[in-house]
Amino acid sequence: MAVNPLRPVILAAADSPRMKAAITGTKITSDIVRRFVAGETRRDLLPVVGDLLGSRRLISVDFLGENTTDRAQADAMVGEYLALITELAAAPRPDLAGIGAAPVEVSVKLSALGQALPGDGPAIATANLRTLCESAADAGVWVTVDAEDHTTTDATLATVRELRPEFPWLGAVLQAYLHRTEADCAELSGHGSRIRLCKGAYREPREVAFQRASEVTDSYLRCLEILMRGAGYPMVATHDPVLVLAAEQLVAETGRDIGNFEHQMLYGIRDTEQLRLAEGGMAMRVYVPYGSQWYGYLTRRLAERPANLTFFLRALVSKS
Repeated sequence: MAVNPLRPVILAAADSPRMKAAITGTKITSDIVRRFVAGETRRDLLPVVGDLLGSRRLISVDFLGENTTDRAQADAMVGEYLALITELAAAPRPDLAGIGAAPVEVSVKLSALGQALPGDGPAIATANLRTLCESAADAGVWVTVDAEDHTTTDATLATVRELRPEFPWLGAVLQAYLHRTEADCAELSGHGSRIRLCKGAYREPREVAFQRASEVTDSYLRCLEILMRGAGYPMVATHDPVLVLAAEQLVAETGRDIGNFEHQMLYGIRDTEQLRLAEGGMAMRVYVPYGSQWYGYLTRRLAERPANLTFFLRALVSKS
């Protein structure tokens, strides 16, 4: 199966200031954005969180933002996450018999915490992440470090390795479309290690990433088997029915119980399947983004699945 021919075009739009201005300045996009983004503020977010937890789904909340360019921005990001952790800690928790996972998690990009700042950016991001982890530990909230483009992978995993002795529950994200990920899975599948495996959403060169959809799926399957046969806690982040079924088969083969892995899907995508998994007793976590910086997130979601783009275009036509 060839790669979706529209994917490179959509991902290019993610980096286009002109396209961003055209889309974000149009009121008719607001209803579409709200399908995938839970609002721009915590006030918008919290009712969504309540509904998801009330349906026995777990959540991972992402305050949208990346590529922070100054220290003040990084500090503001830390402040928002600290307030978010406090509010999430007070949310009513669902009854999750047999599931040991924390119902509430936050996801954070290290570039939002200052990783790319000149000079000691990686050290600043690591210190900021430690602050968030300390607060999360007190609140009973998990933290997972999101993946970004391939140029950040080494620095991001170095930070995760540095902090895991203090916070062994700290999660990391690996992207199956990168050639390196199979080896990273083997390294990071040790006891207690929480790894979210996704296909990957950034525009990457063929030198570092698989380009064909079939190659990405095959890589995901290889990586998933490594994680499922390891001693860690796999987080199966996919909407692909083939991969969801493969995960269930590997769970049966490896003898994992429902407390030792989880499914993850994005807010606004395959809601019926999310509910099926949750009502069937599985740990089903929904990745819930909020914030004003939704443009890059939305364009990557459209690039991942042609169905998302079709929904977007139909909505534009119906509103125009």
